[in-house]
Amino acid sequence: MLASSAMVLLMTPALALFYGGMTRSKSVLNMMMMSFGAMGVVVPIYILWGWSASYGTDLFGDGAAGLMGNPFEMFGLADVQGAIGEDGSGALISVAFQMTFAILTVALISGAIADRAKYSTWLVFAAIWVTLSYFPLAHMVWGGGFLSGEDGSLASLLYDGVAPIDYAGGTVVHINAGVAGLVLALVIGARRGFGSEPMRPHSLPLTMLGAGVLWFGWFGFNVGSFVSYDDLDFATSWVDETGLVWINTTAATAAAILGWLVVEKIRDGKATSLGAASGIVAGLVAVTPACGALSPLGSLVLGLVAGALCALAVGLKYRFGFDDSLDVVGVHLVGGLVGTVGIGFLATSGGLFYGDGVAQLVVQTVVALFAVLWAGVVTLVIALALKAVMGWRVDPEDEVAGIDFAEHGESAYDLASTGGTTFKTGA
Repeated sequence: MLASSAMVLLMTPALALFYGGMTRSKSVLNMMMMSFGAMGVVVPIYILWGWSASYGTDLFGDGAAGLMGNPFEMFGLADVQGAIGEDGSGALISVAFQMTFAILTVALISGAIADRAKYSTWLVFAAIWVTLSYFPLAHMVWGGGFLSGEDGSLASLLYDGVAPIDYAGGTVVHINAGVAGLVLALVIGARRGFGSEPMRPHSLPLTMLGAGVLWFGWFGFNVGSFVSYDDLDFATSWVDETGLVWINTTAATAAAILGWLVVEKIRDGKATSLGAASGIVAGLVAVTPACGALSPLGSLVLGLVAGALCALAVGLKYRFGFDDSLDVVGVHLVGGLVGTVGIGFLATSGGLFYGDGVAQLVVQTVVALFAVLWAGVVTLVIALALKAVMGWRVDPEDEVAGIDFAEHGESAYDLASTGGTTFKTGA
């Protein structure tokens, strides 16, 4: 589990590479710093009140199906002792693992607002958003709250005995971050020149490297989420289950690459490296909630559909005029919805295609829509408040000249002439 935690932690620097390569050269450092800033902000918050707000008892009572845990119950990890608790809860290893999820989720949002946001406002937003959007959804889904399968939860009100499935964060991570990215893009507004001048990635090799490291780290994300502390003797059933998750994660990701590239080839006549890298992330996003519920064949189907739909979805920003700079909406929101709802069709237990009716599909869909609504409202309130108090946009001239120097006093590449004598050959 500590190895899985380290792999998930690596995903945030990997995201910095992935996003950094997709931006223009004058903005790459700022883009990467937004990911590293998320690490700096979320870790202390998670230790202070994040774990308690996610996995503590309900804030407004001891019953199930609450909206948020009590942030003061285990403030500063009080009474959280030992590597592994008796029932797996309250263990420091669990804290380490779940902390990395919170970091990555915040960092994912930053791709939607590349090239134009004040760094100070971003850091304040990260602190407030993880508290009011991420921790409550984590409690609702994984902490026995309103989106779990406990008595009094949304699922129990729809179908008694049918629990929603979200193994590693389709709602908590990807739908949550995707909706937040969309709201911020709308509130902050488009980059100068959006839609009228090219804004191509400055380093596709950097992006592909980031996608590859993300794929590696995602095994910690998915397989680590399936470990049960109640079965630490590595019994055969436990090993089989985690092996299935590994295979499903790989299968869906590979199929999503093909789905994305086929759409590109048909639509644009070319299969691009950016498309392959984006397909990797789309497949990983879609299989995240479903990794333990599907067969390998079902994972191939899910990945193929996710890759194709996400490839089509990234073009929506031009049709509707919102500047989601690095396709957070098209990949994470759409991919998260495909994976979460797709479980209702493809789950080997409860899936419509396996003859088990529509109950699981209805539960998955309603839970996904609730997550969209929660993230949308919370993010909108935070974004508008910060716009009024701190402002989101850098100065227009700084945005044109390059946000790296304006916000950080640095540039990613020294492109100035080194001077010296030039020697020529020939007559």
